[in-house]
Amino acid sequence: MRIGLAVPQYGVFAASSSVLRVAREAEAMGFDSLWAGDRLMTPLRPKDRYPGGDGAIPEAHRVFLDPFAVLSVAASVTSAVRLGTSALNACWYPPVVLARSLTTIDHLSGGRLEAGFGLGWSSDEYAAAGVPWKDRAGRYDATLDALEAIWTSDPVEFEHDLWTIVPSHIEPKPARRPPIHLAGFSEAALRRVGRRADGWLTASLPVPVLTAMWRTVCRSAEEAGRDPGALRMILRANPIVTDAGTPPRSGTVGELSAYLATVAAAGVDEVILDLQHTATGDQHLLELAGEFKTYLSAASAAS
Repeated sequence: MRIGLAVPQYGVFAASSSVLRVAREAEAMGFDSLWAGDRLMTPLRPKDRYPGGDGAIPEAHRVFLDPFAVLSVAASVTSAVRLGTSALNACWYPPVVLARSLTTIDHLSGGRLEAGFGLGWSSDEYAAAGVPWKDRAGRYDATLDALEAIWTSDPVEFEHDLWTIVPSHIEPKPARRPPIHLAGFSEAALRRVGRRADGWLTASLPVPVLTAMWRTVCRSAEEAGRDPGALRMILRANPIVTDAGTPPRSGTVGELSAYLATVAAAGVDEVILDLQHTATGDQHLLELAGEFKTYLSAASAAS
């Protein structure tokens, strides 16, 4: 199992010094990847529940840096660690703009981009971005279609009710077509992963729930004539480290690592540790990251 780390991006970690230090030291510690998320704002009276915890938007999300900028900074001080998005709200961006931003990161990092997308959960953010909430799934699929065309064709030509790309050169191209990972837990989202993605971005769930959802992904891949064995399951963990908790949401580093070792045995290929909800500063985050990596590396070696 590979081990990734969420790059500093929000709350007390929304600072260039944090991004630079953690990115540099995470690579030196042997982490496989760095990942950035996507938030626009924190409504005072949100129309939709936050999909985690008690449903309230985390206080730390009041300050949230741009994912493209954060990954560009991380790219500048690393040379091997993969750089991923977990996950971009794909519908907020015109595909040509989204492709340019992501390809730039890939180009400047020497081909280290992994593109993760989701539909998002906040209708307030859609309204602020000027994007209709209605038929967002259709827009999402069209965005993915356009990205495929931009990244794999030359010249590029794309025609849709939402966007038109006249025959054009759109360069540079990525070093290779970036792996595309999709988030989501609904039946439709899981089937989309199997049908067209390289991997599934999931979260800390009970193992039986996780494996049942993964079976849906794999069945969809088979129905589409794809090899389910080629797909990756990537789990983002947002743990709270405490002496008295309930894994997988909270607990000691040892308890939380035991859960992550269990999901690895159940088929998770990579874990993304987001420690920004529990660490108090850069040094604390790096210390926790080192502890988790020691536990998980030992578990992987034992298996």
